[in-house]
Amino acid sequence: MSLSDSTRGISSQASLSIQLALVALMDKTGYDILQENGQRKYGGPPPNWEGPAPYIDCEVFVGNIPRDLYEDELVPLFETAGTIYELRLMMEFTGDNRGYAFVMYTKREEALIAIQMLNKYEVRPGKFLGVCATLNNCRLFLGCIPKDKSKEEIMEEIKKVTDGLRDVTVCSSSSDAGKHRGFAFLEYETHKAAALARKELIAIRHLWGHTHWVNWAKPDKHGKRANVRNLSPSTTEETLQRECDRFKAGAVMRVKKLTTHAFLHFGLHKDAVAVTSNMNGTTIDGSVVEVSLVKPPAEEAGRRSRPKSCQGSKTGRGAKEMIVPLAHHLCRLMLHQVLTCYARTFTSSLDPASLPVHTPDPETSRGTV
Repeated sequence: MSLSDSTRGISSQASLSIQLALVALMDKTGYDILQENGQRKYGGPPPNWEGPAPYIDCEVFVGNIPRDLYEDELVPLFETAGTIYELRLMMEFTGDNRGYAFVMYTKREEALIAIQMLNKYEVRPGKFLGVCATLNNCRLFLGCIPKDKSKEEIMEEIKKVTDGLRDVTVCSSSSDAGKHRGFAFLEYETHKAAALARKELIAIRHLWGHTHWVNWAKPDKHGKRANVRNLSPSTTEETLQRECDRFKAGAVMRVKKLTTHAFLHFGLHKDAVAVTSNMNGTTIDGSVVEVSLVKPPAEEAGRRSRPKSCQGSKTGRGAKEMIVPLAHHLCRLMLHQVLTCYARTFTSSLDPASLPVHTPDPETSRGTV
């Protein structure tokens, strides 16, 4: 898409001014600017670039961008931190930007410098940029699925409707080792594959006859702990540390052993996934252990926002707590109706002339009106 197409919603004078500024930027830097899929891409790769693209840890997210601010101002600002490999500015159909962009540098150190220098930078009076590291999320949370489905069955079913699925992680139930907790984490090859999979899973709405719930997982805050079950009482924390180092040295930050189970604390989510999948089912001190990721606290809190079909019907204690007060209320209402009816019947049967008449005492009522 041409530059004129990307600014078609703006007034002709402003659109011409933006086009001239972008053309001048391309002439000065030698970078190309291309509009595609709702974003305008500057560079990627830059001129005379050789080799593969930088890793995702070289990219920063830029938020709170004024809607009338474009590459001609963003590029010079972010070049102060290092060499830009690519800048992607998200665009509206009107020609305004969507308020955020992604800037990828050629080195990770340059991205860190950009965060330090430009986060909370006042780009316009009263307008402060938000700059942070980009999270390349490739994981989805899939909830409200049958608890008796195995990891293999889940992977087989999900592969029928999505592409790029790399792995499935389930958390074993603490009460029944043969079942999981009703949710799973889906690991995809790329963020794009995960985004497309999320869209597909939302569209189909049902798996195994159940209405499921899908959303992005949060590997930066959760999924760094694993639970090890069925341990021998004689197994020590040092033994567990050595077993974990056998799969990936230095991945485990801390080990906490409690009788026949233990918790493993990892520094990175990807290390937790790798060690958990490889260690599960192995034998330690004569016992076959079960290793699974600890249920993220956010998922428990997120249950309040899930569909009612995921939360089950109220047939347990909660239902009884609702029924008992209702029954008491109905009984009181029926008793009130019976007493009212009886009182009316009794009053109508009396002779008014036989009822006593109260005559006030003149001495006690003196001075009263």
